[in-house]
Amino acid sequence: MAIRLNEAESDYTPSKRSQLGSVMTSGAPIVGLAGGAICLISALWALFGRMDGDFGSISDRWEFLIGYLGSERLAYAFIWDICLYAVFQPWLIGDNLQNVESSKIGIVNYLRFVPVVGLVAYLVCLNLDEEL
Repeated sequence: MAIRLNEAESDYTPSKRSQLGSVMTSGAPIVGLAGGAICLISALWALFGRMDGDFGSISDRWEFLIGYLGSERLAYAFIWDICLYAVFQPWLIGDNLQNVESSKIGIVNYLRFVPVVGLVAYLVCLNLDEEL
């Protein structure tokens, strides 16, 4: 979402994408898959990582997380960032559905309401063949 791929004004018709626009859109599926994989690995690590050590069970980890969020200002601010991201992701992706492959618009339209998953779906299903 670093560049918005909205339609150009009616009197402005560029012949092709800029070099920066081409680089950013051609790498979008790779960024989406890498980001999704990192989020999945992080969530799995938070739940199951180092279970053999003395790091506690899942309920112990949950209690620690709740206590940490209530006591650390930085963690509290991060939660607000997540909430704002969850609000803005559906709006930003919804405004750019015309840039998704036509056969995948429906699934991206539904997944845009799920944080991170919607962004991964948008980036993977981005129509890269269309010239602006």
